[in-house]
Parts: sequence; C-alpha cells; structure tokens
Amino acid sequence: MGLLVFLTWKRVMRIFFLSVIFLFLLAGCKPEKDDYIALYEEGEELLTGPLGVNSTSSNAFGFEIPGLSFREKAKFATGNSLFNQSWVSSPASTTARDGLGPTFNARACAGCHFKDGRGKPLKNGKLSSGFLMRISKNGVDEHGGPVAYPNYGKQIQDRGNRGIPFEARIIATYDTIRGAYPDGNQFELIKPIYSFSEEQFGPLGTDVLMSPRIGQQTIGLGLISALPDDQILQYEDEFDKNGDGISGRPNYVWNPELNKMDLGKYGWKANAPSLKVQIADAFNGDMGLTTTIFNENNCPDLQKECVESPNGGEPEVTDTQLDKVLFYQTSLAVPNRRNFKTESVLRGKMLFNALNCKGCHAINQKTGGFPFNKYLENITIKPYSDFLLHDMGDDLADNRPDFMATGREWRTQPLWGIGLISTVNEHTNFLHDGRARSIEEAILWHGGEAEKSKQEFMKLSVKERKQLIDFVNSL
Repeated sequence: MGLLVFLTWKRVMRIFFLSVIFLFLLAGCKPEKDDYIALYEEGEELLTGPLGVNSTSSNAFGFEIPGLSFREKAKFATGNSLFNQSWVSSPASTTARDGLGPTFNARACAGCHFKDGRGKPLKNGKLSSGFLMRISKNGVDEHGGPVAYPNYGKQIQDRGNRGIPFEARIIATYDTIRGAYPDGNQFELIKPIYSFSEEQFGPLGTDVLMSPRIGQQTIGLGLISALPDDQILQYEDEFDKNGDGISGRPNYVWNPELNKMDLGKYGWKANAPSLKVQIADAFNGDMGLTTTIFNENNCPDLQKECVESPNGGEPEVTDTQLDKVLFYQTSLAVPNRRNFKTESVLRGKMLFNALNCKGCHAINQKTGGFPFNKYLENITIKPYSDFLLHDMGDDLADNRPDFMATGREWRTQPLWGIGLISTVNEHTNFLHDGRARSIEEAILWHGGEAEKSKQEFMKLSVKERKQLIDFVNSL
C-alpha cells in the first residue's frame, strides 16, 4: 500500500513540474541561463594556445609541447636527464657529469626546481632546497651590475666538495605580523630575517647587501624567449602617464654571450637577458659548473682549496650539453587551466580585472620568430605577467640593486601553473623567498604600486576573496 502511495505521489509531482515548464513556454518564457557563464571567453583556458597540455598530476610541469618529432623528443629526453642528473666532483670516472663545485648550492638543476617546479623557503638546521642568497656590496661593476662581496663573490655557496670548505650558513628567523580585514577576519604573515653563521672567509658585515631567492617553476620559459622586445615594452610606463598608479619599467642587463646590454627577461629582478644565459648562470652560480659563457668558478683568491681544486673539463658543461638542456627548457609545456567555467572562478576573474591585478599580470602577448625552437613561433600567450620591474614596497624590498632594478623592485612573475604548485611540489610557498604560505598571503604582502589593489582586495567580502583566489588557482 505504501509503495502504491509513493508511486502515485511521484507521478503527481512529475506532472506538476512538466506543467510549470509548459506554462513558461506558452508564455514565451524560458528559465534564465546562469549569468556568470557570460563571463567566460572562448579559449581563455589555453594559456599557450595549441602548445598547452591537460594534466593535473604531480608531473604536470614535466611534459613536452605537442608536435615534437621523434628526434626532437629524444633531444628533450636527454635534456631532461641532464636537468635531473646529479653532478659529481672531479676527478671522477663519470667524465660527462663531473666538475661539480668546488663550492655549490645544489648537485642538480632539479635540486632547486624539483619536477620542474618551485623551490622551498629556508628552514633552520637544513641545507638549502631550492633556496639561495645573492650578495654584493654597494656600487656597480664595469657593466652596471652588482659588485662582488670581498672573499665571497655574488652568491653564498653553502656546500663544498670533500676537503673544500663551504662559504657560510644562511640563517632565517621569522617574525609574526598580525592584521585584520575590514570585516574583522584576522590573518597572520611571517617575515623572514636573514643572517649568516660559520663564515669561513671573514665576517659578512653590516655592509653586505642580501637578496634571498627560491627557484621558480620552469614551464613556459621558451615562450618568454620567443617574445620580441616590443611585446614586453608595450607595457612600459615608467612615469605612470596613464595615472593608474602602476609604472612598470624594463631592466637592461649585460649579456655575456653577445657582449652588450640587453633587455632582461628572466630571474626575480629580470637580471638575465636570455634563457641560455640564465641556464649557464645557474650551472655556474648554483652548481659551480663552467660553460663557454661563464668559464670561471666562484673561487675568490682567499679560498685557496677552491682555487686549487681540479676541474671537470674546459668547459665542464659542453656546448652540446647546454644546447640539450636549453631545448628541454624551451620545450616544457604549460598546463591548460582547470575549473575555468565554474561560477567562483569566473566571478573571481571579474574581480581580478576590477582590482587591476592585470595592470602587472598582463596577458595576450604574441611570440615572434624563434629559429632555435620553431614550434614557439607566432603563439599568443597568457602568462599573466608583463615581465617588467615594479616597486613592491618596503615590506618586500631586499635593498639590493641589480643592474637597473632598485632594492624595492621585482619582475612580475608569470602566474601560469601557480594552482598546480601544491600538487607538483607539495607546498604553497610563494614570492621571491617563499615567505607567503598561500596565494592569499602573497596578495597581502603586495605593496608599492600594488598597494591600491591589495587594499581593494581586503575590502572584498569573504566570498569574493575566495572567488578571486579560486581564479588565480585555476591558472
């Protein structure tokens, strides 16, 4: 009897809903389409056009761009092997992979860019894992760049080969900064304070200029190389002529491969002019490996054991090896966006634009000719970066100039892939030294030219703040 009543009730409800729909149609009406869907722009999820990949796995940053030939895939794989392979000190039976050090920060490229991703901030009691400290003293060198600090150079190497002393240990302590949103919700930020211990070659005094850095994800780097200068300079507005409070400007740096000043594109301060120079500089500064571009190790005269140590060849990284790593890096694909049609993400995009976050995190640049990797030519990209320098305020200042970049300026970082850092690297540490433990904290650290946008973010409701963060996480 109960079953019969249930079936009769179900039939009545079905007739009722059908009648409602019929009345709407009879009146020339139809249920409204969700209004947020109109915010979606066709193809916006394709951050690199046809070159993106669909992956949300822990290896999302490790795929090659589509279209490579069999031979090119083999070259990509060899470059991948060189990127991940640990180098050893000389002399060694493995002559193709020796020459590490004499002092260094990591044994492999992947030591700072695990799974082609982002490094971790410094934790006391542990050696660096994708973290390093640039140093210098006041003044500029013959090319307008930072001046090496006596007895140490321009970067602290916290490791050394057997029998060769490391340079120093880097110490980080943290102050807690507490704040509140206008709606009363509270937040905490942690501010790192850096110092040195166990200096092996004299004290690093109060005159040392420090700039902490963590390794960035390496996806999409080839597309940045393929950008013509005018695609970056189109956003230049050093004197804020349009009055939006944003005054991005380029960094011009010394290109040791071409022996001339060039537009900076890479690094936290746009202090590297090309991907090839950036890779060669990392081989040299981070692992103590020479190339034809940087053919001397960081061994100041006082570091006798370092100076007298054997090398692994001249150069230790051959041009062929460098070329394969470069091809691998230019061919790493950017994952396509996720959840790009959900209501929260689309409304978050609207807020991102309304708060003028796009004033620095720009999109729709187009690559030009790029003979080294023809697949990257004539591609419209959405990196969410203008690749220019911006004053980010006192709280983020390192107070260490780098060519034309002041101690308060940083290059806008591309946001593509940011939502997958937690999956690939199992952390959510952002900004130049990893101090921000979430996207929300990264936003709250913004100052200077981004102060107005940050204040507007803080005025949003809890729901709106989540929507904006959901949008960033979709990138």
